[in-house]
Amino acid sequence: MPVYETLDRRSFDEGLEACQTLRPKTSDTARIALVGGFLPRRCGIATFTTDIRSSLAEAAPDLVIDVYAMAPAAVPTIFDPVVRGVITEGDAGSFVEVARQIEASCAEIVWLQHEFGLFGGLAGDMILELVDRVSAPLIVTLHTVLAEPDADQRRVMERLIARATKLVVMSERSHDLLRSVYHADDDQIAMIAHGVPDRPFGRASQFKPQFGFAGKQVALTFGLLSPGKGIEAVIEALPAIIEDHPDFLYCIAGATHPNLLALEGEAYRDRLQALAVSLGVDAHIRWINAFMDTDDLLDLIEAADIYVTPYIGAQQSTSGTLAYAMALGKAVISTPYVHAVELLADDHGVLVPFNDSEAIANEIRYLLGDADRLLTLQRRAYDRSRDMIWPVFAERTCSLIAESRVVPKAAPIPEHIGIDGFLRICDDTGILQHSIHMVPDRAHGYCVDDNARALMLMHRLDDDALGKCGQLTPVFAAFVQHAWNPDRSEFRNFMGFARNWLEDVGSEDSCGRTLWALGATARDARDPGLRLWANEMFERTAASALDFESPRAIAFAMLGADFVLAAHPEHDLADRILHSGADRLIALYQAAARPDWRWFEPVLAYDNCRLPEAMLRAGVRLERADVTACGVETLRWINDAQISPYGHYRPVGSDSFGHAYELPRPFDQQPLEIWAAIDAASAAYDVTGDDIWLAHARRAYEWFSGRNGRGVIVGDPLTGSSKDGINPRGLNLNEGAESVLAYQHATYAIRDFIRNAD
Repeated sequence: MPVYETLDRRSFDEGLEACQTLRPKTSDTARIALVGGFLPRRCGIATFTTDIRSSLAEAAPDLVIDVYAMAPAAVPTIFDPVVRGVITEGDAGSFVEVARQIEASCAEIVWLQHEFGLFGGLAGDMILELVDRVSAPLIVTLHTVLAEPDADQRRVMERLIARATKLVVMSERSHDLLRSVYHADDDQIAMIAHGVPDRPFGRASQFKPQFGFAGKQVALTFGLLSPGKGIEAVIEALPAIIEDHPDFLYCIAGATHPNLLALEGEAYRDRLQALAVSLGVDAHIRWINAFMDTDDLLDLIEAADIYVTPYIGAQQSTSGTLAYAMALGKAVISTPYVHAVELLADDHGVLVPFNDSEAIANEIRYLLGDADRLLTLQRRAYDRSRDMIWPVFAERTCSLIAESRVVPKAAPIPEHIGIDGFLRICDDTGILQHSIHMVPDRAHGYCVDDNARALMLMHRLDDDALGKCGQLTPVFAAFVQHAWNPDRSEFRNFMGFARNWLEDVGSEDSCGRTLWALGATARDARDPGLRLWANEMFERTAASALDFESPRAIAFAMLGADFVLAAHPEHDLADRILHSGADRLIALYQAAARPDWRWFEPVLAYDNCRLPEAMLRAGVRLERADVTACGVETLRWINDAQISPYGHYRPVGSDSFGHAYELPRPFDQQPLEIWAAIDAASAAYDVTGDDIWLAHARRAYEWFSGRNGRGVIVGDPLTGSSKDGINPRGLNLNEGAESVLAYQHATYAIRDFIRNAD
C-alpha cells in the first residue's frame, strides 16, 4: 500500500445511522448493557443478574437489554441467546472486546454487577479494562463494600467510584461506608434493596411433601457451599435441638462453590458430613448437592419453617439468600453480619453471636416450641420484604436509568460571545493558568503556553470585546518576550505568582506553541509595530525549532512559520522550518502508520488535529502534494476516531494518552481539542472544498453547547468562559486559562469558517 494512499471516506454520519437502527424508536425507551454473571453460571451474581433482566423486561417491555455475561475460564458455559457478549474471567482481551461491542451498540446505560472475585486480576481489577473504554453513563451495583479494604481493593473501588454515574447499594451500612471510607458523593449513591420473588404467604405444608419433608420441622441453609457460611455451628447445635424435637430436619442445599471445588474438590463437604456422623446427627441432615433452578429453589424455601444464615464474617454487605427467605415468609435466625442486622431489625428475625452453636440451638428450640412466635416472625419477615419484590425493584431501577440517561442537545452557534470569563483570570502580568471553579488560582501562577494563546486571541476579537480587553495585548506580548531565555536560547514556560521563573527552559511543546503565536502576531496583529516586533522575535528565537523532536512542537512551529510566510514570503528561516517539519512528520508517519492506524505516532495525545493541520497548511504553502495528502488522510482518520457511535463529537481525552495502537478511550475530554478540530477542518476545506469539513467543524463546536457524551453545557456564551472538560461523571467545574482560551478561539474559528464557506 502506498504510504499516502487515501482511505475510502465513509460518511461522518455513518455511525449515527447505524446506532439509530439499534436504538428503540421512541424517546421514552433506552438501551442498556447489563454486565455480570448470568445463568446457567452457578453463582449468586448470575442468579441476580438473570432476575434483573427478567424483572426489567416485564416492567418496561420497550427497554432494550443487552446482556454481557461473565464466564469462568475453566468451565465452558453455554448461555441463553439473550447474552450478546461473553467476558472470560482473567482474559483482558475479552473485556476490551465487550467494551467495543457495547460502544458499537450505542448503549445509553452500562449497568455493572460488581463483586471483587468475579473478574480476575488483582482485586478484580480486570473489569477496569471494560469500564475505562465505555462512554455511556455507568451504574455499578456494589455487592460488597469493605470497611477495611486492602490496597488493591481500595484502588479498584476508587476507580469505579470515579467512573460511575450511580453506585447502587443494598444496605445503609454500605451507603455509609461509601461516604466515610471511599469518599463517594452522597448524590452518587442509590439505595435499592435486593430484589425478591413475590409468592403467597404460609404454604410450607403444601411444599413439604415435594422434598420428603412431610411431618418434619425443617430449618434450611442454602447457597454455594464454602467455609465462610458457618454451617459447622448449626451442625454442632443439632444434638440439643433433636433432643427436644426428634422430627427436626436441617436441610443444607447448594453445590460446593466452584472456586473451592477446583481447589480441593468435595473435601469441605466431606468434613461437614464427617462432623455430622461424629455427633450422631447425620440422619437429621438432608444434603442437596446441586445448583438448583430458581423455581425449584423457591419451592424448597417454601417447604422450610426456619431459615438459618450462620455466616462467620461480619462484613457481608449483601445476602440474596436472606432476602429470598424473608420474602417467602421464613422465620430467620442469623449471625449479625451487616445485611442481616439491617433486615432483621425491629424484631423481623433473630440474631445470634458468631460461631455460637448453643445460641443457635436455643433459638431454634424456642421457635419450634412456640407456634405463635414462629408464625409471628414468619409474617413479620414476609411483610418486611413487600417493598423488595421484583416489580418494586424494577420500578426503582427504571427511575434510576431514566435519571442517568443522557440526551445530547446542541444550541445554535452564538452570534456574540462574552469576554468577562477571560478577563477574570487576567492581571497585569498575564493570564493565570488555573481556576478553582470560577476563582483564579494564584498558587499555580502563569505559563507561556497560555499567554501565547491569549496573545493570538487578541488578533481575532471583535471590536466590542477588544474595547474591553485590548489593553492586555502588550501584557501578553511582554510575557512572551520575557519568557525568552537568551542564555539558553529557549523559552521558559512556568512563572510563579511572584513573577519568578520556575525553570530555565520549558518543554519543546511550549516553545513550539510560542513560535506559533509569534507567527500569528506577525501576520494578524492590528498594530503594525506589534507585527514588526513579532517578526523580529520569531527571527531571533525560531532556529531551535529545527531541532525539535516532539511531533506537536514541530507542528506548532510549522503553523507559526506558515503565518510568517504569509506576511513575508521570502522569510528563509520560516521556509526551512516548514520544509524540515513536513519531512520529519512524514518520516514519523511512515514509521508509525499501519493499515488500521493512519497516524504519526503509535499513541494518541493532546492537540492531535494540529499535526494534520500543519501538514495541510505546509502542503499548500510548499506546493507539495505528498504533504497535503498526508494531512488529509491523517485528519480523516483522527476525525473518524473522534466521532462517537452515537454521532456526536468525542475528542480524544487524557485517559487515552500513552496506549500504543489503541483507539481513544472516552474521557477526560478537554476543550483544547475542539479548537484544534475546527482549525484543522478549516484547513482541509481550503484544500478540498468539501462541505463535509464544515459539517465536521460544526459537530465539533456543538460539543460546547451540549451535544456530547454527558449532555452537559461546557461553554457559556454569556461570559465567554468554559469548564475544563468532561469526565465520566459530567463536568470538570474548574475554568482554567487553556479551556477559556480554547472556547474563545473555537467560537471565532467556527464563525470565520462559516463566513468563508458562504
